[in-house]
Amino acid sequence: MVLLPVFVLVGLTFALLFGMMRTRRGALVSGATRIRDTALGAPNRATQFADCYRDQFELPILFYLLIALALPLRRADLVIVLLSWVFVVTRFAHAGIFVTSSDSAPRSTAWLASALVLFAMWLYFALKLLLLI
Repeated sequence: MVLLPVFVLVGLTFALLFGMMRTRRGALVSGATRIRDTALGAPNRATQFADCYRDQFELPILFYLLIALALPLRRADLVIVLLSWVFVVTRFAHAGIFVTSSDSAPRSTAWLASALVLFAMWLYFALKLLLLI
């Protein structure tokens, strides 16, 4: 059961990759040469997808590492599974906000929530491993 959230998060990464490819292709076909709207300073849709896709190789790497360690060490219990799902939901929220809005406040909140959940997962995993619980 602990691998299902991993597969879902990998699916999000591929969805963002394909979204990035589609929006970049659309921008090239339409002749867009600017990365940012100069009037507003806001990123265009292709840039939003690219930045969100790149973001999937930052914080989620620590999630993948935790699961990769927890499985062979037999420390992937119900708490890890539940926290994994919470992490994945917060990553979906973060990505959804990232590609649809240039408002950084809700995106930062979603990112912070995912970081705190991941921190709790690592803390739980470390205590469980070090205290041999």
